[in-house]
Amino acid sequence: MDEIVGLINKSAPLPVLVTSGYALLIYRRLTGELKIFTWFLFLSGFIQITSSILWFNRTNNLPLLHLYVAGGLVCLAWFYAGVLKGFIDGRIIWGGAILFSCFTITNSLFFQEIYTFNSNALTVESILVIILSLFTFIVLLNDMVKEQKSHLVKSLNWINSGLFIYYTSSLLIFYFGDLFTKKFPVFLNQYTWALHAFFSLVMYSCFFVGLWKRPKS
Repeated sequence: MDEIVGLINKSAPLPVLVTSGYALLIYRRLTGELKIFTWFLFLSGFIQITSSILWFNRTNNLPLLHLYVAGGLVCLAWFYAGVLKGFIDGRIIWGGAILFSCFTITNSLFFQEIYTFNSNALTVESILVIILSLFTFIVLLNDMVKEQKSHLVKSLNWINSGLFIYYTSSLLIFYFGDLFTKKFPVFLNQYTWALHAFFSLVMYSCFFVGLWKRPKS
């Protein structure tokens, strides 16, 4: 079992790199919300590569997580503002993204410094993404949306499902992440993050399928 857990944790970067690499290859053939979404994937890929380099050099890579949380939410807000256009005022989504950015910067400066696990920001980010994804599920059931975005509905459903599954499943891990890191035994930490890596695999698999099912010209 320990070997399986170790393998899952070591292979965690692969889904990120494969999906972001695929997004880069097809970027010019994407349109609308899918093209916007690829910027979240590009950010994920860049952070993953940089994080792996730092890890191999035995350097603390947690500052990248602080950057990823703030940047990732902004990219997802941009994506959801396009998907939910006409149903939710884009200013509300962008206002929430700006407030979150201020919150995560404040959290990193005064509460959970950049060399520690930023569980506060990750928890709030998860709640925001879950809310946006739930709204999107409802909107994509609308007959008018199905007609207007018929070429994108399958892709958007896969991407939104991936985000919903990952952030709902990882919410408790993020909330207690700082506690896991500091107080729990090493073996329990490994099992916890193997579970997180599995949820990440599911999410990026959904992203890959969503891009694969993109409208073909």
